[in-house]
Amino acid sequence: MKQVVKVSFYLKKNQAKSDNQCPVMARLSIGQSSETVFSTKMCVPVSIWSSGRATGKSSMAMELNRRLDEIRASALSHYRELSAVKENVTAEQVKNHLLGMASGQETLLAYFRKHNENFDKRVGVNRKEGSAKSYWNALNHVTAFVKSKYKLSDIPFTALDRSFIDKFDLYLRVDCSLALGTIVVVTTRINTIIKKAIADGIITSNPFMGYAPERPERVQKYLTQKELKALMTTPLEKPHHYLIRDLFLFSCYTGIPYSDMCKLTEEELELAPDGELWIKTSRVKTGMDYDLPLLDIPLQILERYRGIADGGRLLPMYSNSELNRELKTVARTCGINRRITFHQGRHTYASEITLSQGVPIETVSRMLGHGQIKTTQIYAKITNDKIAEDMKTLDDRICGKFKFAI
Repeated sequence: MKQVVKVSFYLKKNQAKSDNQCPVMARLSIGQSSETVFSTKMCVPVSIWSSGRATGKSSMAMELNRRLDEIRASALSHYRELSAVKENVTAEQVKNHLLGMASGQETLLAYFRKHNENFDKRVGVNRKEGSAKSYWNALNHVTAFVKSKYKLSDIPFTALDRSFIDKFDLYLRVDCSLALGTIVVVTTRINTIIKKAIADGIITSNPFMGYAPERPERVQKYLTQKELKALMTTPLEKPHHYLIRDLFLFSCYTGIPYSDMCKLTEEELELAPDGELWIKTSRVKTGMDYDLPLLDIPLQILERYRGIADGGRLLPMYSNSELNRELKTVARTCGINRRITFHQGRHTYASEITLSQGVPIETVSRMLGHGQIKTTQIYAKITNDKIAEDMKTLDDRICGKFKFAI
């Protein structure tokens, strides 16, 4: 609820100058419990001051009163802006905005925009274009939200609180009709900006504290052994579907994502002393090096398409969108009745091909080119078959070693 805001002026007579002029002070109060004072940076002769204003019609008095009116109007305007997005606005907060203090005047959208512009400069060096687009998309959403809900062009960081975040979440769901996964991405990007502002000393608390966006129901992203077998053995309708299938299977049995497959060349193949063929390269996305021994199926695929791709590349690649579009048809032909995307090949390698077959997660992480184990855990899911197999092994190992006392 908005409270009564009062701005009054008085003279600080204990600091009177030799010419009998005194500093003009402002007292700002909001309701009955919040009050602050500040200097107007003006002085006035005591002789022309009465009841909080300059008296008379001299140019000095008229100019002084005009500037006092501007301060009062500006204070009320700042209060309206703050109270539009924040409850329990204090007089100190309004003063900070009025006086242009750095912590009070730093605004969310301007800061966000500056971050994105700097991020763009690093694209191609140590940042990806897709990530840059994601930040700009988040900025566009919060900009539209502030304009739509609060009729403002920007808001100060100090006006942000949990109420703002909850309203923004509802706006994304209802007004924008965004999917839950998209909302998670947008709010995560904004939370990153908030954390950077905290690190820069602009604000001290995170309005996202305690906020947890509703996440979409998790779906199985990896293919099962049964689905992989169907892909490899089912006759396909069109000749080019075999290439689509083989490219996807290559990712399933190597864990190499689309962007890295596009750049694979003969130079990245290396024959080990034991005769095993390895791929030794680095991730396009992160620059992380990774070494990968090739299994029989990807070896067969490389041999099948050797010399077909141009530019010395190992595989003739389609665009990512075309691969995903054609994969739907291939999956349907093979009796796989769920949505399949090319990136699921990487999940399949982590879960079904390696981890479920007993490969340690540390090894899987290195072969995937991850810098942290927690990243690998996003991809690698333990299947029920693997749990049953591990528990059977454990049961065989400890059978007879532990007995109940009768």
